[in-house]
Amino acid sequence: MVWIGIYIAIASGLCTLAMAADLLHGFRNKKFWFPCKYFSLNAASIMVITVAMKLPVDLSSEMPGYADQAAKVGSLAFMCTLMANLMPSLASMDNKTLLANMIGLCILVITMIVNISIQINTGVIDKSPFFEVHKLYFGFHIAARINTGMILLLLIIMIASSITILTFKEVLETKYRATNKISLTGQRLQHIQTSTVEKLRQHVRRYWVMGETGSPQFVMASNPLSTASAVICVIVLVINLVTVFNTQFQPDGIKEQLFDSKNLDGTPYKWSITMIFVTQSVGVVVGTIAPISRCFSVLNFKLGTKWNTNYFMCFNVEKYWIQTLQEWKKSPVVFLSSNRRTKNLIYNSKNIFLSFFIGFQKVIVILCKLIWLTVTIVPVLAVSFFTTLTSRTDDIDEDLSKYVLQIDNEKELAEKTLKGISKSVDSFISKAEKGQNNVLLELLEKFTEFEGVKIFDTDQVQSLLPTDLVNSWSLPIVTLTCIAVSIPNSRDRVESLLKSVGEGLSFTHLVEESLNCSSEYVNLRKASMSC
Repeated sequence: MVWIGIYIAIASGLCTLAMAADLLHGFRNKKFWFPCKYFSLNAASIMVITVAMKLPVDLSSEMPGYADQAAKVGSLAFMCTLMANLMPSLASMDNKTLLANMIGLCILVITMIVNISIQINTGVIDKSPFFEVHKLYFGFHIAARINTGMILLLLIIMIASSITILTFKEVLETKYRATNKISLTGQRLQHIQTSTVEKLRQHVRRYWVMGETGSPQFVMASNPLSTASAVICVIVLVINLVTVFNTQFQPDGIKEQLFDSKNLDGTPYKWSITMIFVTQSVGVVVGTIAPISRCFSVLNFKLGTKWNTNYFMCFNVEKYWIQTLQEWKKSPVVFLSSNRRTKNLIYNSKNIFLSFFIGFQKVIVILCKLIWLTVTIVPVLAVSFFTTLTSRTDDIDEDLSKYVLQIDNEKELAEKTLKGISKSVDSFISKAEKGQNNVLLELLEKFTEFEGVKIFDTDQVQSLLPTDLVNSWSLPIVTLTCIAVSIPNSRDRVESLLKSVGEGLSFTHLVEESLNCSSEYVNLRKASMSC
């Protein structure tokens, strides 16, 4: 069993490293809502999480020691943290992938809940108290019940989030098109005195803000459901810390309870149980940072004139929360039976079932909004009695606020988030200026026009094939380069030409990738890149 314990510890360490990598990626790019880049919900992550959750689902091994009990309860806390960190990644999936991954996660979570419930009721998880405050006893079975309840609540929140993702994407797409029209209109109305470079810089900054704030992961991180998951992370973190540090007040102390080999002889996992406990405890601490940061890094909490009553309308459930369920309710059902009575039964059952879930979805959203209100706004109001908060909007380009894409327009984006997005654009522009393609520029400076390319790439010559060929910018460039390389007595210029063409193709492929996404264009682009 020692090797199994090491296997569990390695899987837990991989999950912790992936969450830490997302933290570093967020800090490095000043994205303090920490998008899921390395740790996302997929088949591989579900498999690794399943291995890491071996202790809660283990019904065959007797684990009577303190280290066993602490590790088992700590695994539940670790699972809560993993689920909270996986939430934003749900928004980056298509419908089929999301359904498959959520089914896999539901199977794992339900199995864990059932097995832990069996262990609590059969006494496998110790009911004797290990912590006492003012005659209030706290045992491992209580911690297990709380953590199990939090896991179930997180699963419900993730399912509720999954149902709204399709609607979120549709709303964002609509707002992007409307904002894009505003941007194009602004480009036409710009003053002629503005330099071309400055115009390009403004356009890049505007579309960068639209792209960042219109990201489904960004929207997922800024809704009340994400705040509720952060609160759950804090609760399980506190319970886990109590479990870890309580042994300092026990007769044997934490070192003897968890690290002395004599006290670990009774556990089937031996010394590897300590590896599991330490690794997952570190994972709980690391994984709590991102959910907490999302609560305060996205939305604005100013106490000035920009406050309105919409912040306090917790019992008002917007249409986009239940739109998908309502569409399912109105959609027709394909009946396998021709019996009219059977059809009515199925139709009525579907309506009752979906009506119940619509109501349940509203309850979840309202509860999460209340949690969001308590956690974010109430503390800020309390601070206002002691300090005066001043607005710092002068440091931000007010023009960028027009290009922020949000599901709820009544809630303003945090100033520091908008400023961070703007600064990230400037950093990328400065990097591009430092890494200019000098060889390509030297080639372009030698020519004032490209009539030869136009003549070569003409569409007036009839194709020899019966089907029309897919047009590509890259292939004529590659073909002309091959012809130029084959010219005799030009070896001294070939190397410079190949370098400049290689630099130019990177820009050509970038434009083609944005304009042409169909499969035939992708295959053609890959062919030109391999030349």
